[in-house]
Amino acid sequence: MEPPANPGHSPVELELTVENVESALYQLYFDPDMERKNVAQKWLTQAQASAQAWQFCWALLSPDKIPEVQFFGASTLHIKISRHWSDLPTDQHESLRVQLLSHILHFSSGPKMVLTRLCVALASIALNLIPHAWSQPVADMVTAFQPQKPDSDDGSGAKASQDPHAHCLALLELFTVLPEEFQSCRLAQSRRAQLREALTGEWAVVCPMLRQLLQSQDSSSQVKEKVLRCLSSWVGLDVPLGESQELVQDCFTALADTELFDTAVETIVNVISQPDCQRYTDALLGLMPLVLGLYDQLKTAAQKGDMETSHGICRIAVALGETHSRILLEQLDNWQEYLALVNMILFCTGMPGNYPVSETTSSLTLTFWYTLQDDILSFEEEKQAVYLQVYRPIYFQLVEVLLHKSHYPSQEEYASWSSDDKEQFRIYRVDISDTLMYVYEMLGAELLSSLYERLGRQLMDPQQSVLWQDTEALLFGFQSIAETIDVNYSDVIPGLIGLIPRINISNIMLADTVMYTIGSLAEWLADHPVMLGGILPMVLQGLVKPELSVSSVSTLKRICRECRHDLSPYAQDILTVSQDVLIKEIHKSSQCMWLMQALGFLLSALPAEEILGRLHSLITPHIQQLDTLAQQEPNATNKKSIIHILGMLSSLFTTLDINRHADAFEEAASSRLTASQSAQNPVVVVLQQVFSLIQTILSKWLHDSEVVEAVCGVFDKSVRTLLHDFGPMVAQLSEMLGQIYPAFPQASALDLARQMVHIFAGEDHHISDIRSLTEALTSTTLSVFQQGPRDHPDIAESFMHLHAQILKRKPDLYLSDQLDVKALFYCGILSIKFPETPTVKAACLFFTEFLSRCKDMPLLGDVLQKDGKLLTETVLQAIGGGAPCSLTEHFSDVLLNLNRHCPAMLSQWLKETLQNPGFPSVHVSTEQKHTFTQQLLREQTNKRRMKETVKEFYLLCRGLQGSGYSEY
Repeated sequence: MEPPANPGHSPVELELTVENVESALYQLYFDPDMERKNVAQKWLTQAQASAQAWQFCWALLSPDKIPEVQFFGASTLHIKISRHWSDLPTDQHESLRVQLLSHILHFSSGPKMVLTRLCVALASIALNLIPHAWSQPVADMVTAFQPQKPDSDDGSGAKASQDPHAHCLALLELFTVLPEEFQSCRLAQSRRAQLREALTGEWAVVCPMLRQLLQSQDSSSQVKEKVLRCLSSWVGLDVPLGESQELVQDCFTALADTELFDTAVETIVNVISQPDCQRYTDALLGLMPLVLGLYDQLKTAAQKGDMETSHGICRIAVALGETHSRILLEQLDNWQEYLALVNMILFCTGMPGNYPVSETTSSLTLTFWYTLQDDILSFEEEKQAVYLQVYRPIYFQLVEVLLHKSHYPSQEEYASWSSDDKEQFRIYRVDISDTLMYVYEMLGAELLSSLYERLGRQLMDPQQSVLWQDTEALLFGFQSIAETIDVNYSDVIPGLIGLIPRINISNIMLADTVMYTIGSLAEWLADHPVMLGGILPMVLQGLVKPELSVSSVSTLKRICRECRHDLSPYAQDILTVSQDVLIKEIHKSSQCMWLMQALGFLLSALPAEEILGRLHSLITPHIQQLDTLAQQEPNATNKKSIIHILGMLSSLFTTLDINRHADAFEEAASSRLTASQSAQNPVVVVLQQVFSLIQTILSKWLHDSEVVEAVCGVFDKSVRTLLHDFGPMVAQLSEMLGQIYPAFPQASALDLARQMVHIFAGEDHHISDIRSLTEALTSTTLSVFQQGPRDHPDIAESFMHLHAQILKRKPDLYLSDQLDVKALFYCGILSIKFPETPTVKAACLFFTEFLSRCKDMPLLGDVLQKDGKLLTETVLQAIGGGAPCSLTEHFSDVLLNLNRHCPAMLSQWLKETLQNPGFPSVHVSTEQKHTFTQQLLREQTNKRRMKETVKEFYLLCRGLQGSGYSEY
């Protein structure tokens, strides 16, 4: 069929005629030009909103139109009824209803998309007229769909379809969309309650009809499927289960029909999952034999590997068991039936096959076990004891089943799995692990004892041929529990630690779990160091295997952190193996960093005289490699290696702290040692030795921010860890930063300087170095701001943080002639205007500190007096302009400090800035500005109230007040 001719106007100017609507629809659906499509769509949306739409929609539904045009007609009709109902005179309601019913009959044979929209439109009419103007909607609809006289014509220009099957499907479609339309449309609370009651009343008419259709031999599978979907739809209205019981029972018979199985499962699950069902205990108990009756079908499906059937039946069993566990537990006369259901769900948990490759059902059941356990443990003690007697054995069986399900397949089979399957299996094991941890709450120490006894039998009986998967699963169970529960008091742990060295870790998956199990017992080992000798060799054995990288390194790190004071006898072995794997590059970069952190913990606890020697032997090969790289011309490979070695040094210095966590009785000796040997701190000694090498690297890589960041990272981590022990490096480091930053300004240098200010600005013998450094950095950064800082938000952010720290720790540095306070103030103003949130936050922090110092320091007070108005204006502009809502708290801190330290001046500045029309936003009136000013000036101490005042003003500025946005 040819599209109508486009009259040649842009659609926006067209008259609202049927031809023009049709023409625009062709443009929307078939024109390849996106711009023309968009123009057409915009015009069609306007057309749907117009009064003429009530007329043209019927013409578009004419039988000679293409389905897309008919669909638009039906959609328009629905929009008019649902959104513009009040436009229609009351005397036209009846004729509209009759006309629409007639069209639904015409379209009962299709197209389906048009029929559905027409049904939704009629549902919308029903929701407008029920109950007063349309008292029996369902009965009237049924009557309308009765077979009519041959060739009847209702005057709409098309013969009515006489296919009873099509009529039946159309009627069911109508009944299905009626509750759905109710759920989706916007209604006042009182109207919604009135309609819900009326529709629930209509269920008494719908339910027997659905039942009759579902039982009838004449009904096609298509009709029965529609009946099931219709029931699902009405269930959403909380129709009484008591009235639907027989219909739901009929749904179980539909499970025998393979064509209907999926839809029947969906419907039954929807019905059972309604919490409202709990009011109908008898009906629920009536469903129990039907669910249990599926057990044989479930077992057969599991045997045949029919995943679809087993999955569906499992969903039904879990829906009943999980949604109503408490109600069903309380039915003491039927306790055996519920126990049978629990056993059926246990069968589903242990579904044969490997998840997710040959079964996907078992994972559906895990939340059921949480729910059942919670319900049992929520009863009072006496009742709980009775339930525990029945259900504890089931939970012990559950542990067996879960451990079996966590088994890896054979290595050959596992190797054939896709990466997606492996990832799903990993997540599944995490879920099992969480469930085991939870079950421990119910089973307690007895659970660990049973796992231990089974592991002992496996490892001690030479006659028993044990699969590695069996051992792995038991250790996995142990680790799941030990990871999150304090097992320090468990009497089976010594035996377990004794058994672990007997495990052959040639299989990688088993070895991985052995490593994680040892790691989970690190705190226990710290309390029982005598056991370390038997366990550490296994960890070191794992450390040399790249496949065990993550598990072995993380376990060694945990042991070095928790047990470091007892590792002295094993230090040489740990260092030798670690050094070997680092030189051979067995581990990826991130694991190397963890390993260095582990070694930092280890070295920290060694006798002071040993540390430096061991530290030297550990890092010398890496320093030599760094030296070689420093001599070479820069390239990408070298850069990666340099950053890697610097990262390892940073990681080592993060944890190498000879003063860390000294025990109470050691504290006195430790502090004396620190005082007498602070210059000899091993990290400082090493840093001094490699300082010239680092300067060489910087001279070649000064323009590479990643290398500079890595260098600064080494010192940053050292300063944070050593604190005042870092003192001997301050002069050298200050001089170096003062040289490299002006050559190529980078944020990491400012961040390092901030750490030094934080720790050393209060020490007299370091203050001149710190002063020179801050002056050099400030002078360079001010020139960055003069040239335009927009491309350097990170520098602006770090600069603001640095000066906030100076003002906090040593504001006297501002008394220097070399620091231009006015220029710094302007840098803060510019930083507030940055679009990057972290930069704005840092600027607000700077001003908060600046304002708190103004009273004590006349120099700062003078700058504020001259430029405070600009600060006020900038903050108000940010609140009223484009700043995100998350920043209002930071702006409110600045305003609170302005009001706390200079209220009279702030009052004047607010008056002058807010009197400008349209400032800070066109959405706020003069009166609202006045109210905001009064609220703001009233607040000098309460941060919360100031934040609320600013937030409210922020919303007003954006026209969002009362939008509900303020609740988030």
